[in-house]
Amino acid sequence: MSKITVYEKPTCTTCRNTVKILAEKEIDFEKVNYYIKPFSKNKLKTLLKKMNMSPSELLRKNEAAYKELKIKENNYSEEQILDLMVKNHDLVQRPIVEIGEKAILARPAEKINELL
Repeated sequence: MSKITVYEKPTCTTCRNTVKILAEKEIDFEKVNYYIKPFSKNKLKTLLKKMNMSPSELLRKNEAAYKELKIKENNYSEEQILDLMVKNHDLVQRPIVEIGEKAILARPAEKINELL
């Protein structure tokens, strides 16, 4: 099996649940706190491609930053949304789990089983 990487915010309940599922299955994985090691634009683009998602589909729409930036009202392009996500990590849904050429948004955490 390819290396598994979990892109997470450690205080996020769904992230902790995803990590717990992997640990219980005794699966080796790496955790990346993307608040400490931020996504580059290229990395986020690559993950989106692997998930077959657009930046707007990965947005956390209930975050204060989403409302403050008036993303819905401003009709940003997908490229502009991607740029906003790189600058403001709170806008990125989590956790993202990457295995080789595949990645998923593990919401709910049990969705991780689709990759295993």
